[in-house]
Amino acid sequence: MLSAKKNISSLFKILLIIGFGYFFWLMLKITFEYIPLKSDVSFLMIKQTEVTDRPEYLYFFYTHVYTSIFVLLTGFLAILRKDFGVKNFHKSTGKIYVFLILLFAAPSGIYMGVFANGGFLSKISFVILGSLWWFSTFKAYQLARQKKFTEHKKWMWRSFALTISAITLRMWKVIIVYLFHPNPMDVYQIIAWLGWVPNIILIEYLILKKHI
Repeated sequence: MLSAKKNISSLFKILLIIGFGYFFWLMLKITFEYIPLKSDVSFLMIKQTEVTDRPEYLYFFYTHVYTSIFVLLTGFLAILRKDFGVKNFHKSTGKIYVFLILLFAAPSGIYMGVFANGGFLSKISFVILGSLWWFSTFKAYQLARQKKFTEHKKWMWRSFALTISAITLRMWKVIIVYLFHPNPMDVYQIIAWLGWVPNIILIEYLILKKHI
């Protein structure tokens, strides 16, 4: 019985790594679209008003894009900390994760949220997302400093649930567009919330049930 549970756990972990690896590669391909620096490619094609009227927008945009890919990677590696056998691996990757979010990824995301497509509903969602992302990460960092590691773990899971909104948002977009073919601006309003609200609800449920 114990062996069967262990095998299931190992299989789940392998599938998790494969799944994350696939979506991480997709996110990496998106990041590569902005190398070298250009202001007229991909997502920026529909943000030319901001690019033209707000010179600082590109700085915030590229800061967010370039740091978020490392946030995704370090966050996931920190979760798999027991599988590497490297001393202080979790602590080191966690520090990078926290540093990038608090100083770069979340603040730039909040700024971009103010100018999000889809009107007021989209803007408020992305600003709330960025603010919760920053707060949950800071709270996790603060608890680690206080050596309250049980609570630290819970807040880090909340933070990572918001981190992977970069992935879940795009998954929902593909599903919604394929099934319903809505107006592009309507899509933004929907995925702005679907990208992160289900994530945080799921994590809260898992925390409540003591599964993580």
